[in-house]
Parts: sequence; structure tokens; C-alpha cells
Amino acid sequence: MKNILLAVAVIFFAINLSAQGSAKDGVMPQKINWVSLEEAQELTKKNPKKIMIDVYTSWCGPCKMMTKNTFQNPDVIKYVNKNFYAVKFNAETPETVTFKGQEYSNPDYDPNKRGRNGVNQFSRYMRVSAYPTVLYLDEELNLLYSDKGYKTPQQIELYLKFFNQEDYKEVTTTEQWQAYQAKFVPSFQEKTN
Repeated sequence: MKNILLAVAVIFFAINLSAQGSAKDGVMPQKINWVSLEEAQELTKKNPKKIMIDVYTSWCGPCKMMTKNTFQNPDVIKYVNKNFYAVKFNAETPETVTFKGQEYSNPDYDPNKRGRNGVNQFSRYMRVSAYPTVLYLDEELNLLYSDKGYKTPQQIELYLKFFNQEDYKEVTTTEQWQAYQAKFVPSFQEKTN
């Protein structure tokens, strides 16, 4: 019986590893390649790409849903990994982060506190007022847009493509944005892995 259980465990482990794949063997990774804020800045100097920052908190329910339902969606994973540097930023992190040479910290952080716990100054600098918020930055680290609230894979697809394809440079009025949204046909599937 132990041998059968061991064999089943080995087979399960092998199948799981095979399903995960890696970019090296030509299979897309099954998760977004999250990097730190500092790493994204360095990477875009070497190979310019836009940056997508998921600003979240540990206590935020919609943030957890977006991580599970949107950022684990295969279409979202593939598109983000190909076209953006992705940063997952805890708005309440006690860590000091550097952005454009300026340091940002969370002076109100209390390591003994549970739940809401101060706000990192980087979040305030970016004017984040709700969680989750997805920030889109251009290759020069300029903020293009701050998108508040939970987004499904198809809802975030609109913004990912809008900024990656640089359509934002042509759409400059509310009427143009409404027309753009009305014409947009999503291709991302709603299902996750």
C-alpha cells in the first residue's frame, strides 16, 4: 500500500512540475513574473517596457480576489509577462522603497498591529486612495493611469492593451474613450488555471 501511495505521489509531483513549465523550455510560466519596484526601474533602463503596479493590502478582500481570479488567468499572465514589467506593491509595506531616486517609507507602521497599518509614502505619492489599484507607467516611469477597483481578466485586458498599444496617445477626450471602450472586443478568457 505504501508503494502505491508513493508511486501516486511521484506521478502527481511529476505531472505538476510538467504543467508548470518554464520559459526556458518554451512553455509560458503559469504565473506573472512579479519584480520589485526597484527591479522594474532597472529592467526598463536595459529593455524599455511599460510598468504595471498592482497596489494592494493584506486585509483587502477585492485585492485577494483579483490576485486569484485575474492575475492567475493564463491570458493575463501571458500578456503581462510579454509586454510589461509587473510589480506587486503592498501599500502598507514597512520596507523603504526607492522610486526615481526618492526613498519612500511607512513611518506609521506598527509591527504589533493587525489589519490596517499605516500607508507607505509611495502609495501617497502615486495618489492611491483605494485598493486594489493598478498603476500604469510608461517607459520613462511617468504615471499614465491609476485604475481603482477589482477588474476581471476581460476588464483589465482593455487597459493592458490600451496602454501597451499606445492607443492612449490618440484617445484624448471622454467621447473618444467611450467610443474606444464600445468598440473594444476582449479576447481574454474569463477562466483561470
